[in-house]
Amino acid sequence: MSPRIEAIQATYQMMPHPEGGFYKETYRSDIEIEGELFSNGMTGNRSCSTAILFLLVQNSFSAFHKIKSDEVWHFYDGDPVEIHVIEPNGNYQLIRLGKNALRNEVFQAVVPAGAWFASKTEGEYSLVGCTVAPGFDFADFELAKGERLAAEFPEQRELIYAFCRD
Repeated sequence: MSPRIEAIQATYQMMPHPEGGFYKETYRSDIEIEGELFSNGMTGNRSCSTAILFLLVQNSFSAFHKIKSDEVWHFYDGDPVEIHVIEPNGNYQLIRLGKNALRNEVFQAVVPAGAWFASKTEGEYSLVGCTVAPGFDFADFELAKGERLAAEFPEQRELIYAFCRD
């Protein structure tokens, strides 16, 4: 890895994420929401909001996964990020997170709760932030199984297999 990437990882004390990439939780609200208020299958209490720094590096990717909350992505540094989103109804969307509006890149984007999504940097690295509300909990995280997801969304089979590790 380049000295720049090593410096980012060291400065922010980033750890490997199960989906791929590296992360550091930077915020977890002290305010909690009671579990019985959720209508999306969450159980137990959740923080109102959480935030992480997320680093994607060249020749790697964040595998298809989903969570039970909306996730707002924020672009900070490096190269643009491709975020592949498959909504529960099968609609596919490619989000380009970056700083060049002339290339249809956006600084912020929302991945809706329950959508499958995967991402990768378009260059050497991308440093982004992800804000989740209600707050992230690994109990709400599901990593895709390629064969099962491809059976559910056969029109996206090639993309799914490219962004799954099983």
